[in-house]
Amino acid sequence: MMHRPFVLTSMAALLILGGCSETGNKAPVSHDAQRSSDLYGDGGVSAFYRPQTAIPSMPGQLIQQEDMDLTKLPKGTSRGIRILYSSTNGLGKGAPVAVSGQILLPQGKMPTHGWPVVAWEHGTTGVADVCAPSWRGYSSRDKAYLSRWLSEGFAVVASDYQGLGTSGPHPYLLYRPEGYSVLDGLRASLSGFPGQIRNWIVLVGQSQGSGAALGTAWLAPSYAPDLKIHGVVATGLVTGFTPSPTAKHSPIPEVYTDATKMDSAFAMLRVEGSDQSLHPETDSQTVMTDAGRKMSEIARHACLHTLFDKADEMKVQSDVLFNDKLPAFETGHDTAFTIPDARINFPVFAGTGLADGEAGVNGQYNAVAAMCDAGTHVLWKRYPGVTHNGAVNVSLKDSVPFVKSLLAGRKPPQNCSAVTVPGPIEKPLPNIPWNN
Repeated sequence: MMHRPFVLTSMAALLILGGCSETGNKAPVSHDAQRSSDLYGDGGVSAFYRPQTAIPSMPGQLIQQEDMDLTKLPKGTSRGIRILYSSTNGLGKGAPVAVSGQILLPQGKMPTHGWPVVAWEHGTTGVADVCAPSWRGYSSRDKAYLSRWLSEGFAVVASDYQGLGTSGPHPYLLYRPEGYSVLDGLRASLSGFPGQIRNWIVLVGQSQGSGAALGTAWLAPSYAPDLKIHGVVATGLVTGFTPSPTAKHSPIPEVYTDATKMDSAFAMLRVEGSDQSLHPETDSQTVMTDAGRKMSEIARHACLHTLFDKADEMKVQSDVLFNDKLPAFETGHDTAFTIPDARINFPVFAGTGLADGEAGVNGQYNAVAAMCDAGTHVLWKRYPGVTHNGAVNVSLKDSVPFVKSLLAGRKPPQNCSAVTVPGPIEKPLPNIPWNN
């Protein structure tokens, strides 16, 4: 797959990273989804994703659950449960919302106090309901990744995030809705499965999920102090921090910072997801050209790789997708995307493939440097010749021992003093799984 860098924000005052996709099978588009005309990409999923009772006024309450088909789950799963629960609306508007997700329990003898938890925060799938991981399933890459954590004796609790699977827009890449969704999903899982799941949690995410994991970690002490979070694993970093006066910076190529030069598929997800969520009263198609509206219909009904295919078929660049109303529609995006500071209260493992042409490497350095500058305990591992996708499973050789140290009550190593600016993006090495 070709590298597809894209932009998140153009504010030079912020530490910003491009985000990117996860490799996976194309999710089928259901007939319901094809008939849907909702501007939020709603529809195409089963009735489970719509609450059968009133949404509880208190966030973190389990609304309903159903068992999942074990044959479609990662190897090593003894039971999979699809869940629907209440969560705070991360857009700061209205009553609690319903959010979907899943719980995967490992095989083997359950520990006395229940399984420790990996809160898996997924990468980019799309903004339509049919792109929710609990509905569409997993890529082979993610199946292998989750299987490893299951084999290490961790339960997996995975939020779909607000607006994926459930009604309303998906606030794509906005840390607060993602963070609330994850934290409330953990609360609902702990209360719904007492004795099976232990309140010992590590936040794990790649690409979009890395920003979600770091945003979740930043929110947790004030929003969910009842949750015992011990660390963060973030690979292919896609996040932004408001920098401190002494924060280190490395120039980021325009392909990651200029909206007119970003990949057209990701440009569409930004406008249909992030911007539409911030301006729900306005149809995002009003800021698009005819070419943009054609791609919008795909984004509202299908998932990321179908959008890639459409962009390739149309041979369009992002500078022809939008009209002169776009700047006003993007109002508020930078603030909603950017984590207010880089101080994370838990040890952070960060993994970067030096052949990552999708998220870029300089932006990932900027994020790590900002966290180190703010006093965060960071271990940054860099992998020569490894891409954005490849780094997910390659990094397990370092991230699993990092988490096992935390589980044993030991503080893992950190290397902030050795953090340096990476060189040019490398060429991918052969014979590494998913290293495309």
